[in-house]
Amino acid sequence: KSQSYPSEVLYFASNNIRSEAIHILPTLPFGFTEVKNNEPKVALDYVRGNLFDSKQMIPLPPEKAGADNDLNEKIERYIKRAMEEKAIIYAFGERWGPEENTPDSYFHFKPGNGIHDIHMNQGNVEKWKADNGIWQDGGILIHFEKEEEWIGIFLAFQSQSWCTDEEGHARVPVEHCDYKGNN
Repeated sequence: KSQSYPSEVLYFASNNIRSEAIHILPTLPFGFTEVKNNEPKVALDYVRGNLFDSKQMIPLPPEKAGADNDLNEKIERYIKRAMEEKAIIYAFGERWGPEENTPDSYFHFKPGNGIHDIHMNQGNVEKWKADNGIWQDGGILIHFEKEEEWIGIFLAFQSQSWCTDEEGHARVPVEHCDYKGNN
């Protein structure tokens, strides 16, 4: 859930991934890999990377009564399948931790250690402006090796502009350049 209005997070999932990363990721060692210097061959950039058509994103509430109609259910469906089929999950975001004596604030495991900002990280304004950058967007790529299938899950906030400069800052306010292509 976004802290900005509108609060529904934008969501898009696809098995038609257009990223050089899918050819490089299987060659990397398991565990955390730092992506340095905005490496476009491995990093994600929703604006520059031509990963998907932003008009296909849909706003979803974090939780809503009913079947398959909220963000948690959409993501959970893919993660459950990945676990059942022993797929490899690649999470793109910013690392936090390890925090030896501090439990995770959401799941309560120790040490606190993980990845956050698994969403678009550019076009932000106000208090999130410092998070802006290019080739540093978050997301989830799931590799089902047996089928040679890749699923991508991409998230963004409706308050983010899709017209960004070379530092990831909004060139045009979101009211004039949103995910629907209103620019």
